[in-house]
Amino acid sequence: MTELTTAAIDTRDAWVEHPEGPLFARIWTPAAAGPEGPPQAPILLFHDSLGCVELWRNFPEVLSRATGRQVIAYDRLGFGRSAPRQDTLAMDFIAQEARSVVPVLRARLGFERFVALGHSVGGGMAVYCAAAFPEACEALVTIAAQAFPEDRTLDGILVAKAQFTDPLQVERLGRYHGDKARWVLDAWIETWTHPEFASWSLAETLPQVVCPVLAIHGAQDEYGSARHPEMIGALSSGPARVEIMPDTFHVPHREKPEVVVALVAGFLAPA
Repeated sequence: MTELTTAAIDTRDAWVEHPEGPLFARIWTPAAAGPEGPPQAPILLFHDSLGCVELWRNFPEVLSRATGRQVIAYDRLGFGRSAPRQDTLAMDFIAQEARSVVPVLRARLGFERFVALGHSVGGGMAVYCAAAFPEACEALVTIAAQAFPEDRTLDGILVAKAQFTDPLQVERLGRYHGDKARWVLDAWIETWTHPEFASWSLAETLPQVVCPVLAIHGAQDEYGSARHPEMIGALSSGPARVEIMPDTFHVPHREKPEVVVALVAGFLAPA
């Protein structure tokens, strides 16, 4: 662990051809040769509802150093530097990512096995990936994931909706999504508050997750109570560990990065 914290990291950008348009990806790879034997599975990151590669900031690089693994982040269709979308999100958009995007990423970027790590709605996407690819997904990490539309989740979204009536807030979002910013914002708010989305839940999918699970959550998360990580831990079929971080809100990896990185690195370390 000590040697890895100072290891050099090679960073490269990649464009992944997808039937609905190109996807932007960034890949962090430890420069030093790893231990003998097959390379460790990369960590595939799934961003949140307003996120993109850039908004992970330096977390992927630090995570790559701490784990000695390659880390891959990508912008979902309609986000960041990936192709724009004009449609509205389907009510099963969280499950769709595993079906329509992850197979393309695996084929184009040349990896088979992986660790799924997702933040917020990306945590739900990571759950669906772990369930869809039980032979390939070695481990699942969720950070501030929602398992269902809780009242606190919807209340937090409505607070954010009011804040985004300020044009400066939308302009700030545009720094990361360009002219797609309004679509990104509407996709988040209108989908989660849609009456048909009220019945969405990970409850039926979680028992299909057989790999080890680490569910990280902030005790003061404004978008979800501890019921979410507890549900993820309780319903997953594999060994599960739930970590509730005190004095932490919805973005633990930005608020307390050293704690989150240590948790993930320890979780993924060989037994």
